[in-house]
Amino acid sequence: MSNQHKDDAATAGPDDPTAPPKPRRIVSSEHLVSERAAELSEFEFGLIVSFHAFSRWMVRCMQAVGLEDVNALDVLVLHTCNHKKREKRLADICFTLNVEDTHTVSYSLKKLEKLELVERTKRGKEVWFTTTGRGAWVCSGYRHVREDCLVTTFESMGLDPKDIGDLAGKLRALSGLYGQAARAATVL
Repeated sequence: MSNQHKDDAATAGPDDPTAPPKPRRIVSSEHLVSERAAELSEFEFGLIVSFHAFSRWMVRCMQAVGLEDVNALDVLVLHTCNHKKREKRLADICFTLNVEDTHTVSYSLKKLEKLELVERTKRGKEVWFTTTGRGAWVCSGYRHVREDCLVTTFESMGLDPKDIGDLAGKLRALSGLYGQAARAATVL
């Protein structure tokens, strides 16, 4: 672009065809886009579609293992109970998953108990949860399906695993931002 065209573009108005195009934002709610942080709206839309795709994936992966009638939270609770083969309290599970509504996790635990995937042990006033042998077997089956369907495809995409690790760190940091904003909104 010549210097004359650069100067023209810099002074062009919004209806001027010589003006460079504004970046198009892929958002779900344009009325929420802030001039100060439009990227947050793009992130939120990406998070929305990613959350639903991830939820759908978890349920379909469990179905491939042979477990029907579970939802995404049930799958997360099961894997959390199985993590490191250690017993966990309801509060531990909620804290790990960042779930504020303990009754939803409690309902999942009861459902998983009926499916004989999780068992509870009471010691004093505390109730502890862990996977049963069947629950551990289902988690292992989930891992095999995950390797075949997700990891193999991920490897074929040529993405740098380090970039995904960096992205995971940024997602955790942004969850802190949204958590703090939620606390601030509570006291308004």
